[in-house]
Amino acid sequence: MHSKPIILVTNDDGIDAPGIRCLIDVMQEIGEVYVVAPDSPQSGMGHAITVNDTLHLKKMTDTDTAVVEYSCSGTPVDCVKMAIHEILKRQPDLCVSGINHGSNSSINVIYSGTMSAAIEAGIEGIPAIGFSLQDARWEADFEPTRAWIKKIALQVIENGIPKGTILNVNFPKLPEAAIKGIRICRQANAYWKEKFDKRTNPFGKDYYWLTGTFVNLDKGEDTDEWALANGYVSIVPVQFDLTAHHAIPLLNSWDF
Repeated sequence: MHSKPIILVTNDDGIDAPGIRCLIDVMQEIGEVYVVAPDSPQSGMGHAITVNDTLHLKKMTDTDTAVVEYSCSGTPVDCVKMAIHEILKRQPDLCVSGINHGSNSSINVIYSGTMSAAIEAGIEGIPAIGFSLQDARWEADFEPTRAWIKKIALQVIENGIPKGTILNVNFPKLPEAAIKGIRICRQANAYWKEKFDKRTNPFGKDYYWLTGTFVNLDKGEDTDEWALANGYVSIVPVQFDLTAHHAIPLLNSWDF
């Protein structure tokens, strides 16, 4: 590794979001920072990639600035792909995504553009972390997360992450002094009970807003939802191998 680690920063809320500005600031204390982030909000995009349209990059910084920033017209995953294959001269030592405006605990990891960007980096063999705060407001206070983010990032740079694994880190919406510590967790068994708010525009055409209620079925005290509800930072190691290994013996027993 070089004297200063190269760190790729991205997100799904857009390059101007307060969360990514805080994350960039913290990463500057650790290494050489490159930013490639969407030029507009891309929340809920999951692992979407752009295949039926062109992609555009725009350099946002002067050559004299410490941080090199690009905005990208694509999804969070597009941003990581563009950074690795078009911008960086070598593979980064770490990719961090976030800080997301809103939690990405439990089942939310499936929908999250923030986490999908980190997962894409993991697929490329880069140690990666997704950071999220339990406050979806644009004016959310990210200051209480700074020391924890630095501590987690330094541990990853020093120790690495097991192959095929990405860290999903979520912060409770609390003052720094009220955060009790870090818990290594499993993903809680929870889901969104969804419905659509149907409305009609002035021209008589129906349109819909997706709404829903988050339902946590998991009473375990080793989950990310429990940790966040009890004042801890949750870290869930996630993987991109979606094989249900426990189901293979059953399927092998079927008469095909």
